[in-house]
Amino acid sequence: MRAARLIRMVLLLQARASMTAAELARELEVSERTVTRDAQALSEAGVPVYADRGRVGGYRLVGGYRTRLTGLDRGEAEALFLSGVPGALREMGLEDAASAARLKVSAALMPSLRGASRTAAQRFHLDAPGWFHAPKAPALLPAVADAVWDDRRITARYRQGGGVSPGSGEGEDARPAEVERVLEPYGLVLKAGVWYLCARADTGAYRVYRIDRFTAVAAGAERFDRDGDFDLPGFWAERGAQFARALLRTSAVVRLSAEGARLLRHAVGAAAAGEALAEPGEPDARGRVTVTVPVESDEVAYSQLLMLGPEAEVLAPPALRRRFTDATERMARHYR
Repeated sequence: MRAARLIRMVLLLQARASMTAAELARELEVSERTVTRDAQALSEAGVPVYADRGRVGGYRLVGGYRTRLTGLDRGEAEALFLSGVPGALREMGLEDAASAARLKVSAALMPSLRGASRTAAQRFHLDAPGWFHAPKAPALLPAVADAVWDDRRITARYRQGGGVSPGSGEGEDARPAEVERVLEPYGLVLKAGVWYLCARADTGAYRVYRIDRFTAVAAGAERFDRDGDFDLPGFWAERGAQFARALLRTSAVVRLSAEGARLLRHAVGAAAAGEALAEPGEPDARGRVTVTVPVESDEVAYSQLLMLGPEAEVLAPPALRRRFTDATERMARHYR
C-alpha cells in the first residue's frame, strides 16, 4: 500500500510544478505528517524531492527528474475509459485504478497539456441518477464488477418478486423467493441510479438482473468464452424497449385536445404516446381526437392521465371514467 502511495506521490509531483503538503495530503488521502515522512523516504531512495520552506512553499522534483513508471496496466487502462463517470467508478471499486491511470497519463504528457484532465472535469460532469432519489450502491456491486472485468462465471443468489427487471423473465406477481443461478456476467448498466447485470444463464439465454436483488455472489476460478458478437448497448436498448412495452397490459380510451395530444408523452411516456397517436381518430367539431392509450393498469393510468387536467377526457374503461368523474367533482367543490 505504501509503495503504491509513494509512486502516486512521485507522479503527482512530476505532473505539477509544485504541491503543498496540504494538497498532497488531500490527493493521497493521508495526513500532512505522512506526506512529510513519504517525502523523506523518497529522498533517501534517490528521488530528488525538494521541500521549499515558507508560507507558499511546498514539494517539487528538482533536476528535471522524470520517472519511467508511467506504463498503464490493463486494469488502469480499462478504468481510464470510464473516468468520465466518477460515481460509477467509485461504486464498482475502480476509483483507485482510474486515479492511478490519470496520473500516469498526465505524467507522460507535455507540461502544457497536463492540466487537460482538470480542465475537462471543471466543464463536464455526469450525474446519472434521477432527481429526488438518494441512490445507494448495492453491497455486492464490486464483486459482480470484478467478475465482469475478468470474464469469470458467478454463482449468485437472486431474490425474485417485488417488481420486475427489464428482460429478467421474473413475474411481477411472483412471491419473493431466492433462487440460485450460474451466470456468465457480460456487462453492467447504470440506469437512473439503478445497477443492472446483463448475463448469459446456463440455458444460453441472455437475461437482465437487478444488482440490488443479489443476496450472495461467488466468482469461480473458471473463465468463460465471451461471445464476440455481443453488443451491450444494443442488447440493453432492445430489452429496455421490450420491458417498457410488456408493462402496458391494458388500455384506456381518451379524448384529447390538441394541447392534450402534445402533452400526452409527458404523462404516459414516449412509447405509449407514440402508439396511441400513430392512428388517431377523426377530430370532432372542437378539434379533439379519440385515441386508445396503452397503460400499465387503471391505477397507473389514473395518476398519469390526471396530469393532463381538462385537456383529456377518459371515455373507457367505465370504472376509470367513474374515478375521473368523482375526482373532477371533488376538485370543482374545492375551487368553487
